[in-house]
This record gives sequence, C-alpha cells and structure tokens, in this order.
Amino acid sequence: METRAHYVAIGAFVLALVFLGFTAVLWLAGTQFAVSYAHYDIYFKGAVTGLSKGARVDYNGIPVGQVSDIEIAPNNVEQIRVTVEIKSNVVIKEDAAANVETNILSGVSFILITRGTQEAKPLVAAEGQRYPVIRARRSTLASISARGPELLNKLDDILDHIDDLLSDRNRDAFAATLDHVEQFTGTLSAHKDDVGEMLAAGKTALTSLATLASDVDKSYEAPDGLKDRTSGLLKSLDQTSRQVGSLVEDARPGVRTFSQRTLADIDSLIGEVRQLVAGLSRVAAQIERDPTRILFGDRREGYQPK
Repeated sequence: METRAHYVAIGAFVLALVFLGFTAVLWLAGTQFAVSYAHYDIYFKGAVTGLSKGARVDYNGIPVGQVSDIEIAPNNVEQIRVTVEIKSNVVIKEDAAANVETNILSGVSFILITRGTQEAKPLVAAEGQRYPVIRARRSTLASISARGPELLNKLDDILDHIDDLLSDRNRDAFAATLDHVEQFTGTLSAHKDDVGEMLAAGKTALTSLATLASDVDKSYEAPDGLKDRTSGLLKSLDQTSRQVGSLVEDARPGVRTFSQRTLADIDSLIGEVRQLVAGLSRVAAQIERDPTRILFGDRREGYQPK
C-alpha cells in the first residue's frame, strides 16, 4: 500500500509539472502572438557579411525587431534585399536610414536604423513595392572597408612623394638652411643689445604715434576744433551757394531783356553805322576824284534848252 501511495504522489507531481509547462507555453505563445509586426525592405549595395536571418534590428540602439529574410534583389543582382519585421508600435519615418553594423569581437552583424525625426512623415510603401523601403546607407566601417584600396593607393603615392622629398639633394639643402639659421641666430645673439635698443625705439615711436592720434582725435572733437570749423565752413559755403543762386534768379529778367531787346537795338545801330560808313566812303571817293567840287560845287553844266 505504501509503494502504491508513492507512485500516486510521483504521478501527481509529474502531471502537475506537465500542466504548468503546458500553461507556460500557452502564455508565452499568447504573448508572442499578441505582438504584431510590420515588414520593411532594405536594399543594400554590396556585401552584408555576418548578417543572417533572425539577426537583431535596432532603432537608435533599442531592439525593435529582427531580420526575416535575406536574398539577392530580383531586379538588380548588385543589391541585397533584406526584409525586416519591426514592432507595429514603432513608427519608421521617411528620413530614417538603415545600415549594417558588425560587432568586431563576435563578428555578428545586425541592422541599425537611425536619423528618424518627429517632423517627417511615416514611411509607406510606394506603388509597385510590396513593403515600405527604408533607405540604406553605409556604416563607417563599411565605408572604410570599401575605400580601403583607394586609401592604400593614396598612401603609396604619399610615401613616394616623401621619398622624393628626402632625397640627397633636399637633405643637403635642408642642412644648409639649418646652418644659415644657426648663423643668423648667432649674429642676432651677438647684437642682442642693438636689437633691444631697436625694439625700445620702435616702442617709443609707436607710443608717440598713439599720442599723436589721440591729439588729432581730441583736436577734431574739441569745442571750436577741426570738426566745428569744418561744419562752419560747410555752412558758409551753403549760404554762399544760396546767395549766388538768388543773385542768378534776380539777374535772369535783366539778362532776358538784354538778350531780347538790347541786342536787337545794338543790331539796328550796327546797321546804321554801316550805312554811315558807306556814305562817308562815297564822299571820300568823290573828294579824291574832284577836290574843287567841295569849294565850287558841280561846275559841269548840262544842255539847257531855250
């Protein structure tokens, strides 16, 4: 009877464990199915080494989903299409970008989504797309890896230039330059007293120049100084200009009368003088031909009919 009682207790205990395990599985499954996911496509140009299905997807460092599929893009063999499933409560914006990050120690890669802003619109699928497409970008490590050969070529060119720079001729020229510098510093050290006097004289000259500038500024700003005198001169010039303008305005009627009337009278006078001169010329000519005509008149008598 006691052996049968032990069997009953063990069986009840096992059944209880099975029931608890089944309940836990149902609870976990219910929790898993209660979470909904949204799918997105990412097209990477180049290798996605270390990335596999089930890899973690982070949004600004927070896990939000996983990679559900990786395949070569059907329309472009140069691209890799990575499909990710992200929790529906996480809003992916149009300005978001995704890149492949790799853990250097483990070599495991994951998707990192960044750069989403609050002002941007939510990302939606365009016409002809099965899922919304998140813009892909290269990670820093991928960029360095892609540009590695180019950087090595540039480094090789730099080393060639350095080798040319350190040629025997350039080394001799550099050594000669150092000798000249040493000679110059030695000469400068030997005449340090003269240099000190020169610097002191320069300092004195700068002080005098500053004092002169200050005096000029004071003479300009002081009462009855250059500023006030200049202002008075400008005012006098302005008044003189106005007076000249008034004088011109007053003289305009006289000038107009002179040009319209006096000039006409002068023109008539000149005409009469010309006639007088012509008459005098004729009289002088007659006198020259017959001087006695002035005394006795015209003695020529014409025919007088009786």
